[in-house]
Amino acid sequence: MSGHGAADALRQGRSTLRSVLVAGTALATFLAGGSAFAQTVDPVSAIEPPAAEVTAPDVEEEQAAGAVRSGDIVVTARRRVENVQDVPIAMSVIGGDTLDAQGAYNISRLTQLQPTLQFFSTNPRNTFINIRGIGAPFGLTNDGFEQGVGIYVDQVYYNRIASATLDFVDVERIEVLRGPQGTLYGKNTTAGAINITTRAPSFEFEGRAEVSAGNYNFKQGKVSVSGPLSDTVAARLSLSTTDRRGTIYNVTSGNWINSQDTLGVRGAVLWKPSDDLRVTLAGDFNVQDPICCGQIYARVGTTQRALNRQYAALTALFPGYQVPSTNPFDRLTDLDAELAARNELGGASMRVEWDLGPGTLTSVTAWRYWDWGPKNDRDFTGLPIYTKVNNPTHQDQYTQELRYAYDAGKLDFVVGAFAFYQKNHTTGIQETGPAASAWLLAPSSALSRNPAVLNGITAENDILLKNLSLAAFGKLNWHATERLTISPGLRVNYDKKDGRYNSVVTGTASDGTRQLITNDTTNPYYNDPWTAAQRGTQSSQFFEPKFSDWNVSYDLNLSYDVAPDVMTYATYARSFKTGGINLNGVPSRPDGTPALEVAQIKPEKVDHFELGLKTQFWDRRATFNVTGFWTQIKDFQASVISNISGSNVLRGYLANAGKVRVRGVEADFSVRPSERLSAYLNGAFTDHEFVKFVDAPCPPELAGGGTGTPIGAPATPGTNSPANCDVSGQWLPGISKWAFSWGAEYNLPANVLGREGQAYVGYDASYRSKFSSNASRSIYTDISGYSLHNFRAGFRTEGFDIFGWVRNAFDQDYFESLAVTPGNTGLISAQLADPRTWGGTVSFSF
Repeated sequence: MSGHGAADALRQGRSTLRSVLVAGTALATFLAGGSAFAQTVDPVSAIEPPAAEVTAPDVEEEQAAGAVRSGDIVVTARRRVENVQDVPIAMSVIGGDTLDAQGAYNISRLTQLQPTLQFFSTNPRNTFINIRGIGAPFGLTNDGFEQGVGIYVDQVYYNRIASATLDFVDVERIEVLRGPQGTLYGKNTTAGAINITTRAPSFEFEGRAEVSAGNYNFKQGKVSVSGPLSDTVAARLSLSTTDRRGTIYNVTSGNWINSQDTLGVRGAVLWKPSDDLRVTLAGDFNVQDPICCGQIYARVGTTQRALNRQYAALTALFPGYQVPSTNPFDRLTDLDAELAARNELGGASMRVEWDLGPGTLTSVTAWRYWDWGPKNDRDFTGLPIYTKVNNPTHQDQYTQELRYAYDAGKLDFVVGAFAFYQKNHTTGIQETGPAASAWLLAPSSALSRNPAVLNGITAENDILLKNLSLAAFGKLNWHATERLTISPGLRVNYDKKDGRYNSVVTGTASDGTRQLITNDTTNPYYNDPWTAAQRGTQSSQFFEPKFSDWNVSYDLNLSYDVAPDVMTYATYARSFKTGGINLNGVPSRPDGTPALEVAQIKPEKVDHFELGLKTQFWDRRATFNVTGFWTQIKDFQASVISNISGSNVLRGYLANAGKVRVRGVEADFSVRPSERLSAYLNGAFTDHEFVKFVDAPCPPELAGGGTGTPIGAPATPGTNSPANCDVSGQWLPGISKWAFSWGAEYNLPANVLGREGQAYVGYDASYRSKFSSNASRSIYTDISGYSLHNFRAGFRTEGFDIFGWVRNAFDQDYFESLAVTPGNTGLISAQLADPRTWGGTVSFSF
């Protein structure tokens, strides 16, 4: 079957699944009048504020032993079942019912519930998740560096951040841990972790299904069924699918782009031969295949380039060309290259949990893969400057974690080991079109008026990464008194990365010969005028970077129970984010050789301080938690621009900023004064800056593509303005000083079609203040503050819920991100957020 045939078959299969889910829901609704719903859903807790009451494996046994109290919010952040209020970590918990009610079906939507969680994505590969503003370098995708925020699904580490763009499948709860993690489990992460727990197989037959439909042809279906296969074996199978028309119209292709088209399947089998042993086998398959992802015209600014090389003059070289609209919120574009964003992830895992004496031995073995098939328009115009910029990638990942959790009165601890191996292979292509000569060459050159000079330059990229990480870790909790607990932690980590970057660039010489574009002066075409012009835009490069290092992370946590429902804690953590290698190419020296001294990225060194207070009051109907934090990072991994002496072409890559600082205060409040009303308010104040970053990429208003002017010297249009700027004291990208989320739900008893239940209305909102959307803050890429407001209203009864919803109810126009486009012509591209959406949802369970 051809690729197009397979894609069509996949879309048809999803359409069939949606039809089946709709029919199943309608049947269940009809049966709701009878006794089909054996499982009762507590109408009070069916839809709760973000701090959700949830369950975890073996909670019943823990409750019987007195470890948790009935009604507690249960988490496993420290790999044991605990009340979230007893965990001295800054964290938030969101239950699966909350996610469903608020339409938070992926991490992008989760940010509206979590003020200090930031998510930026222009496509699944170019996705970044930060907590408190740190985690990943802003603006560059590079396979050779690590994420600072770890994503775990059922204790399996997901290395590819592309998994963050997928829909949640049958999620029981999500725990967002803020601050360095790593002395308890898994991969070392310096900014935090997102722990996703799916619903486990059940020994009682149960099922649940949900169907949603809305404007923009939105259709979403979810179904899950679980039950026993024998007295010792239970299974669960879950499916989720989402489809939505795009929100931006491409006048060139006639397509609505930035659509949604997702399918997820997850299965698990639990074998429980005794009360002491549990073995869970799980597998999943997830695929996205939307018409995506296009960033569109946002605005044009003035740069330090010569005026005849800025956007207005360049577009004037093409008579009759104009952008469809200069108002990005008209949602029109003319991108002329084909767009695709096929994102496929899957894998299998085995988790073994064996109760040995006073503790539990856990083994988690997993294999995961990732296939990425993109097609992009990277000139962000309707002109054929670049006709292809596509970098398909395949990754295989293997992880093994072994840990023992011991609990015996005065002492409890977790010790373990973690191994990770990744092989990532990218085989990409970049190709220029007939508009490249006029757009990329200086107008003073006669060659710029000959479309053939740069037309058809082809770069074939072969990029390989082999990544090995080994670690041993441990965390001790010494209950020094009934109220005081002292908890030191230690992690020893070894990382090794081997890479290969091989870009073979070919073009056409002035005599029509197809030849290699290289910096090798012995090439017979080296002095050919066409070849020289082509070499000024791109040339072949080969290098094999390597990195290996040991590091030691440690932390100390003190917690003190001031009263039965009041706990204070303090934490110091010394953490490291492993170094990396540049796999997007590096600048070339005057002799044409790669500047290998910038091929390696040094590790980040993190000092983190935290003070917290966790309280419950009003007979535990109210919860208030507050945290103060101060994080300093030396050798912060950030985007820079080539300042290699004599380099002909400016090139972006990753390097180390001297020092950054992020500090602030977070607060979470939730209250349920009665069975009829619940409300919540979360907020964060974050102060952030580059303490020292003297060789940052200049913002567009100060950059002109030159390399000769010293940093800090004045620059005028058309001269050699600096390639780098000192941005010390400026904002970090992506962080709002103020961020809030709040909401409430109110219900009343109601009778619909003879069924007793609740009629309810809910409101959820979020706000974030202005933030920078560029690696170096620019007057053109600041994003103004905005607020979003969502409403829902419906009726629920035992095992059945139907409600209508509207999201972004006031149709707020806002940017998710703004970016400086290649060449610094002054064109700024935008990633638009969703407009107002509305629809309805029907769900049932039995």
